[in-house]
Amino acid sequence: MKKLLMFGLLVVFGVAGAQAQTAVGGAVSHFTDTSMLKPPAGQKIAIIEWEDLECPACAHAFPTVHAAIAHYKIPLIRRDFQIPGHIWSHDASIIARYLQDKVSPTVAEEYRREVFASQYQIASKDDLHNFMMKFFQTQHQVMPFVVDPTGQFAKEVDADRDLGLKMGLQHTPTIIVATQKSWVQVTDVNDLYSVIDAAIAQTGGASPTAATAHNAATAHKKS
Repeated sequence: MKKLLMFGLLVVFGVAGAQAQTAVGGAVSHFTDTSMLKPPAGQKIAIIEWEDLECPACAHAFPTVHAAIAHYKIPLIRRDFQIPGHIWSHDASIIARYLQDKVSPTVAEEYRREVFASQYQIASKDDLHNFMMKFFQTQHQVMPFVVDPTGQFAKEVDADRDLGLKMGLQHTPTIIVATQKSWVQVTDVNDLYSVIDAAIAQTGGASPTAATAHNAATAHKKS
């Protein structure tokens, strides 16, 4: 089964000169604009992910996605996209942007990780505020009276949302493995390592063995 999956992925990534609109692990998403589904300049492969901090499925995907980027040493392009009806995720994303720009990317990453782990305790904006106070204390940071006085971080979050709307995004997480010539949507995060292996093979890079990748993913899930 794994060999068949890898063969199929190699065929998908082998379509030269065209963006491959396909999905692994579920139905194809019919995006309206895929022009943004490319790695950063100078990079062969990247994971592109739209996430909502209030989304349980995003919380489930977070450890695997971040284990993969550490394992393969590839960039992650993360975008915020709030699902309608989620009442506190927009504010949570603004706080993450503040931490990334004003404190450090590492602290911002830990904040997102902790928000996902604490979703069941956050039911309102007041709960989010209380969570934020505790997080700043544990990080030995002074929480600002106003997180986004100029509206800069809200604009960044909204720009991600608008890009997702332009693309025709319908759900989170939306996880894409992109090369400079093609992309694949990963609708089952358990397939992420196989998709990355296929992308590496297509671009001519050195790929860890399938067993190594599988063991890394399994070890992370058990931790």
